[in-house]
Amino acid sequence: MKYRRVGNSGIKVSEIGLGSWLTYGTAYEQEAADACIRKAVESGINFFDTSNAYNSGEGEKALGAALKPYERSSYVLSTKVFFRMGPGPNDGGLSRKHIMEQCDASLKRLGVDYIDLYFCHRFDRETPLEETLRALDDLTAQGKILYAAVSEWSAAQIADAVGISKRLNLRPLVSNQPIYNMFERYIEQEVIPVSESAGIGQIVFSPLAQGILTGKYKRGAELPADSRAANASVNGVVNSYLRDDVLECVEHLDRLAKEAGISLAQLSLAWVLRQPGVSSALIGATRPSQIEENVKAVEVQLSADILNEIERILKQVEGFAPLR
Repeated sequence: MKYRRVGNSGIKVSEIGLGSWLTYGTAYEQEAADACIRKAVESGINFFDTSNAYNSGEGEKALGAALKPYERSSYVLSTKVFFRMGPGPNDGGLSRKHIMEQCDASLKRLGVDYIDLYFCHRFDRETPLEETLRALDDLTAQGKILYAAVSEWSAAQIADAVGISKRLNLRPLVSNQPIYNMFERYIEQEVIPVSESAGIGQIVFSPLAQGILTGKYKRGAELPADSRAANASVNGVVNSYLRDDVLECVEHLDRLAKEAGISLAQLSLAWVLRQPGVSSALIGATRPSQIEENVKAVEVQLSADILNEIERILKQVEGFAPLR
């Protein structure tokens, strides 16, 4: 495993991290979470990501239980706040009230004393940005979180937050967590440049496009019975990728990967990690074997010829709307 700093901070995370969106605490049992965490630790992964909103807190509980056997200082743990956690008027967003209450609730569900990286899951247009940033700074001062971060914020929103933090002498944001894969590349235009100038690293999710970039979904073929796309409870996002032009593109990418002697997943993860602004790529796994294959991507160096061929292949897919 290889490790990278998160932005300009001193904390280091594994180039491949393990996420829990749509996996732990939802469609799969605790036993699967335990086995995947065990394999992740054996493989050198030290970064684990979740959110209070994943299955209404059950994702945090499952991840916390799976991490319990390991020394707390040995891993980096992140969770998030923003989405609604109840029916009340203050049960969502990034108000000071919601952030403070949900941080305590997340600590309890995870069974830990502190959170390494605490992400604002989305931008809150109804709360003054200064209020949100001061709350995050206070949580850091209290030792409940070590670093504050954001997720899926635009370049302008990130720049505003950086400016306010500097003016108020608050602790800086260290990371943004956007979607990023071969089909969803909006962060390359503005988000990465703005972030890099502010010392903010990208911890990206869905680098394999919900499993599309593993090659297991074929044009005109039945969905694999054990796949995410075949599970009605979690297939809302992956279905947006199941288009003929996307799947045809994947076929060409798969052939390119085989010619290079690697799997399509390894090709796709290495492509994401080619970006120096990316600190870690979060994978989802329900089987230890998936982790074992994916971590090999850190050893892959893509040549200029392969990168150029990837760009040529990707031009076949037009107008893919980034998911938010």
